[in-house]
Amino acid sequence: MPRVNYAAPSSVDEAVKALAGASGLAKVLAGGTDLLVQLRSGRIKPDLIVDTKRIPGMIGIRDEGNFFVIGAATPGVMLSSHAGLEHAWPGIVEGADLIGSTQIQGRASLAGNLCNASPAADSVPAVIAARTIVVIAGANGRREAPAEAICTGPGRTSLATGEFIVEFKIPKPKAHQCDAYLRFIPRTEMDIAVVGCGTNVTLDANGVCTDARVVLGAVAPTTVIVEDAAKALIGHKLDDATLAALDKAAQAACKPITDKRGTIEYRTKVAGVLARRTAAIAFERAAAR
Repeated sequence: MPRVNYAAPSSVDEAVKALAGASGLAKVLAGGTDLLVQLRSGRIKPDLIVDTKRIPGMIGIRDEGNFFVIGAATPGVMLSSHAGLEHAWPGIVEGADLIGSTQIQGRASLAGNLCNASPAADSVPAVIAARTIVVIAGANGRREAPAEAICTGPGRTSLATGEFIVEFKIPKPKAHQCDAYLRFIPRTEMDIAVVGCGTNVTLDANGVCTDARVVLGAVAPTTVIVEDAAKALIGHKLDDATLAALDKAAQAACKPITDKRGTIEYRTKVAGVLARRTAAIAFERAAAR
């Protein structure tokens, strides 16, 4: 591994100063499950790594009014062990639980999974489907942005030089609102998604959808919010006609590539299937609330 300078600040301000003072490329360490692999392989050669885990609030889940606030360096294992979050947003927990092995989940964070900017990131579709807001710190102070605004392409984000994510603000669900996440992989576990899908729905007392968000992963350079899929659900119960319209909308939104995990045609077909399956699960969960 190449020699790299290392800093472990104890406050957000210290982290911002360290990043601003870097003489070359600086990288933020939240969980490190992607960063350390890239460092060892020589894919990246940073001058400085800033470890944010010692900053108060960067690890942990807080209940703050209408939001669950998740520190950016919180490992996935803490999400699945938080009863309130798992009940509110099982789809978010399902996505986080699919990141690697048990050992990886003890380190991997939502911020790392998002900022690694892989189109196939498992935690990202459900996080976006829940309309999550990220809080970003930088030299100009703090700002907020929707989670879907962060990734701009494979390995690329909208964060400015010296900026890093501090926390995620996930709105608490309304009555009869819930989500689901599913992915398809070539193996039974620990593989990269061929397609992933997160669906979030809100129902009225009669089981009619009043609000929805359907988000696909691994079918385009970034995750895709499928507006037409939401339109296919809103105003309807989940009957055969609604499922058919949802499937069609999901497939139409795909712009995938062909690689060793699947062809363009295959990924497109699977996207429709997963959209239908996640909608069915989300509708069932929402109706039970």
